[in-house]
Amino acid sequence: MSGFDVGARLKQLRMLRDLSQRELAKRAGVTNSTISLIEQNSVSPSVSSLKKILDAMPVSISEFFAGEENSPQEKFFYRAEELTEIGDGNLSWRLVAARHPSRDMSIIHEHYPSGADTGEDMLEHEGEEGGVIITGTIELTVNGETQCLHAGDAYYFDSRLPHRFRNTGDADCVIVSANTPPGFSEGGASTHHRR
Repeated sequence: MSGFDVGARLKQLRMLRDLSQRELAKRAGVTNSTISLIEQNSVSPSVSSLKKILDAMPVSISEFFAGEENSPQEKFFYRAEELTEIGDGNLSWRLVAARHPSRDMSIIHEHYPSGADTGEDMLEHEGEEGGVIITGTIELTVNGETQCLHAGDAYYFDSRLPHRFRNTGDADCVIVSANTPPGFSEGGASTHHRR
């Protein structure tokens, strides 16, 4: 897995939009110090927090992690170390083909350690998502309905429905998921997003 400089990328995008840290924080509904600490790489934001900040610009998660590096040659195969980490340091979400210039979907290798949780704020964003549990168990809540899914089980739902993923088991859980659109949403700052 290659490291990604979240702080430098956030600062680059903020400066390109002529936004002060204070203005971006106000738009995103976070403190000024949150933006400053992320830009200094002093804290690793949760995916939900990062998405909230990016929505205030607006920039999609895919665009954020793709950076400005577009490969001139079309690529078909990706080694494990070439997947782009978009997780928050606890949850690991590794995006396939992050720099593909015309992606219409996101395919993500998700890793939830025991006790991992996408957060009490239910996630909602445009699009649809589905996935297959590869190992372990995940508790998935969608629109008030909760199920424990095990290896081989799957899910598919409209991402606008409130949802939450929690690993309530003792073992790590691995999921391979797909969602569309790949940017997850260009929506408003008040909506929390999973990716």
